[in-house]
Amino acid sequence: MTASTSCSGVTTTRRLIAAGCGWRVSNIVYRADSRDCRLEGRHEYVSIMAITEGSFRYRSTHGSAILTPGALMLGNAGDPFECSYEHSLGDRCISFNYTPEFFERVARATPTAKRIDFKTHRIPLIPAMLVRIAAVEAASVFTDVIRAEETALQIAGDVLTLLNGATPSGRQPSRRDENRIMEALHLIEARFREPLSIAELAHQSCMSMYHFLRVFRNVVGVTPHQFLVRTRLRHAAIALATTDESISVIAFANGFGDLSTFVNTFRRVFGLAPREYRADGSTNFRARQ
Repeated sequence: MTASTSCSGVTTTRRLIAAGCGWRVSNIVYRADSRDCRLEGRHEYVSIMAITEGSFRYRSTHGSAILTPGALMLGNAGDPFECSYEHSLGDRCISFNYTPEFFERVARATPTAKRIDFKTHRIPLIPAMLVRIAAVEAASVFTDVIRAEETALQIAGDVLTLLNGATPSGRQPSRRDENRIMEALHLIEARFREPLSIAELAHQSCMSMYHFLRVFRNVVGVTPHQFLVRTRLRHAAIALATTDESISVIAFANGFGDLSTFVNTFRRVFGLAPREYRADGSTNFRARQ
């Protein structure tokens, strides 16, 4: 869904990428008619924006900051703001918005987070966030809601961790948490064809969403989205090798929403397109990480 609005000479084009209970991810493009234009407003939600194009000056309750590609812009819910474009005529960003209640739940699951309101407007492009920002830019068109949900949680947790003086890292999970993740793995195996979400998996595991995501990766070595996709691929590969069903039927039967996504994902992981895999007898491929 895409919507455009214009105010004070600045046109805003917002495309919703994905949304869930308490969060949403959007691709936003701002275009100014002239270098004198100012965009003024108020943050409706807790906002974390990954700047992907253009530079601009951002002003709010804690002063001003220059935002450049690779930086994260931070905004508290309810804070007024102004963006000016003296040196460029716009910018583009991937915007992560959270309700205050949702963001507070993430903060409670972040061990180092002592406060949840932002006292700075910017996190510059630093090594601790470089990998995450690059992943956000590469995945600006999410093909699966669970992947967008994962990224929204990771960005929120990483920002809270950094602002509280630590670096994002994993902790040794407790035996109870390991058992809960084992239950989640069984659930994914049983329902991998369904559009599962982090929220549902975390709820079934009696864990908060961010805590579940962090512990799952520590225990399993991959994110829930990666495990879900690879489970779907494994079952699809078995069907390709053992049945005569069409590739499209196999793709949809194993949880993929469209054929092109299935073909591209299968080729990236197995090194062969599904048709080539089937013709090759599934024995001479080299799996890729």
